[in-house]
Formats: sequence, structure tokens, C-alpha cells
Amino acid sequence: MLHSSRRVEQIPPYVFAEMNRKKEQMIKAGVDVIDLGIGDPDLPTPRPIVDKLIEEMQDPANLKYPSFIGCAEFRSAVADFYRRTYNVELDPDTEVLALIGSKEGIAHLIPALVDPGDIVLVPDPSYPVYRMATEIAGGLPYSMPLTADNGFVPRFEDIPGDAAQRAKLMFLNYPGNPTSATVDLDCFERAVSYARAHGIAIAHDSAYGMVTFGGYKAPSILQARGAKEIAIEFGSLSKTYNMTGWRIGYAVGNKKLIKSLSVIKSNMDSGPFTPIQKAAAFALRGDTSDIVARNRIYRERMDVVIEGLAAIGVKVDPPRGSFFVWAPVPAGYTSAAFVTRVMEQTGVMLTPGPAFGPAGEGYFRISVSVPSDRLSEAMNRIRLKLKIDGGQP
Repeated sequence: MLHSSRRVEQIPPYVFAEMNRKKEQMIKAGVDVIDLGIGDPDLPTPRPIVDKLIEEMQDPANLKYPSFIGCAEFRSAVADFYRRTYNVELDPDTEVLALIGSKEGIAHLIPALVDPGDIVLVPDPSYPVYRMATEIAGGLPYSMPLTADNGFVPRFEDIPGDAAQRAKLMFLNYPGNPTSATVDLDCFERAVSYARAHGIAIAHDSAYGMVTFGGYKAPSILQARGAKEIAIEFGSLSKTYNMTGWRIGYAVGNKKLIKSLSVIKSNMDSGPFTPIQKAAAFALRGDTSDIVARNRIYRERMDVVIEGLAAIGVKVDPPRGSFFVWAPVPAGYTSAAFVTRVMEQTGVMLTPGPAFGPAGEGYFRISVSVPSDRLSEAMNRIRLKLKIDGGQP
């Protein structure tokens, strides 16, 4: 009889795969589902980027095996992007690595740095891949609680000395998923100082770095003093240019960390499709008008959600980044109970906070990456179908 490995058998279902299963069941039952759970941009990839991909696909030389580390054109474009955006200098040959989406790079970084039994410091709540990829690699996730009273930033001083001593890697993510929290450069300065003192590598997930509002500009961790000594940053074109299905991202930063990651990758994959890399390079070197217009749309949608939540007694401050709203559940509900009631009574799918870690209990996440009319419809359903009694649904 065939068996899965014990490692696989111990992995719970990926939360978003499970949500898709429930969504399909509801649709089959005739429910008009509005999915505000998964963050996949509804806005199209800008047409000039698509045209560039088509152009590059006409060159037979681009259809061969791609470079393991990424083509020189893409790596140079990433370095140029960092110079223009953050005033950070990168060597395209040693400090930039092409990825098949940042998720792949994050998952491969862990076995590149972590041996079985080593600790990885993981924000709680956070993107589930940090924790699950650590467990798959045999590492031990150690939660760094993110709480509202501290701006959803880890309290590094609360990490016990023995955990810090055994830690090989720390994950950070700003603008945050799911919390939509944002930070200024001083936060990264403190993180880098702590990590250098304890010999811990930092992986900063900057997938939403260009999704910002209200004049806020998200910093790169590589702008912090000494960051290049211990930090690697992951970037993605998925949210910046609405290219989720293209699977193209990059890792930048410390040369040794980049080299270790490239060793794992060269033994596991062949790099991103070259025409996609060249279209991505074209995107990174283009103007930011599409990004500005897209962020304006997301901010308008945020306002719709915040007003809709206020109508059922849920108060949320406008986020400065990401396309998520992280909201407290109404009094008297667990996260699961509230999300289930909304789904059953309105057909609107939300994500319960604990999907991102135990500290997510008491919260739920809404994605505004759906067309504006559907988002308005979803909020109206929640407002009209959930009876309000004393300010609570």
C-alpha cells in the first residue's frame, strides 16, 4: 500500500485551498458567492507588460532553459528599481536572485539556512507559509505575537534568551498580511540591531511594499544600518503589477544568504520562464502611473469596507498599506463563528484570524481585491442581513 511521508501527513490542509473547496460547494448549491477571503488582484496586468511578454516569446532564444539565478536583464532591473526607489545599491550578480514568485523563494530559504531542530522566529499572525515551510524543513517555529497595542510589531525584547540563541532566522512582513500593519524605518533599525546582536538572519517579505496609501511610502529593510550583513528581502511583481499568475519575484540582500538560497533553487528548479523575466524587467523600469492609479482604487475600496463595518459596530482605522482590512470580530463571537455566520447568511466569504496563527483569534480579514460593485454588494449584504441589536449583529 502507498503511504505519504509522516511529514506530509502532519501538515494540515492549506487554509486557502480549504476555502476554495468550500467556495466550490456553495457555488454548486446555487449560492451567489462573493469571495473576500483570498488576495488575488482583480485588476488586469498593464497592457504594455503583456505586449512585452508576447514580443519576447517570439524570440526562440528565450524559449530554452532559463538561467538558474535569473537573466541578467531582470537582475539588473531589480537593482535599478532598488536604487531609484530606496537609494539602495545592489550587485546584480551576487545580491539579486530571480524567483518563481516570492512564495517559492521564502519556502526554499528555510532549508537553505535551517537544520532540523533550529528555531525560526515567526510573526503571529502571519502568512501561513512561514510556519508551514519551517515545519516541513524540520525547523521549530517560535511565535512572535503581534498585538494591536504595539502596532502589530514584534516585541523583540520579549523573545526568551534560549529561543534567541537557537534561532537561525526571523521573518518580518510589512505592509503586513493579514494585519495590514505598516512600519517606518526605525522598526527595521531595531530589528536589524537585535538580529545582529544574536546572529540571526532576517527575511523580510515585501510583497505589498508598493501597495500604499495616504502619502505613506513603505521602506525596505535594506535601508537600515547594517542590514546587508544579515538580511534578505523578498519582492514580488504579483501585487505591484497585478501579475499573480505570472509567478515572478526576486530575493535581494546579503550575498551569503542569496548564495545559500541559489544552491537550493539550482537543485530544485530551472528558474522563471525567460520571457516573463524580461517582461518583468520592462515593468520594473517603467513609470509608476499604473501603480498610483491602482492604489487609488484600493483606497476607495477600503473606504467602502470601513464604512460597511462601522454599520455593524466594527471600528477599523484606515490602513496605510496592503489590500487587506484586519478587523476585530463583534463582541460575543469567535473568529470562526462570525465568519461562518456571515458566509451562511450572506454568501460572503471572509478569512478567520486564526488561519494566520493563534494570535489571530478575535479578528477576521477582508481582501479588497474584487471589483468595486461586488465589494459594495458584499458589504450591503452583511449590513442588511445581519440584524443589529445594541450595536452588535
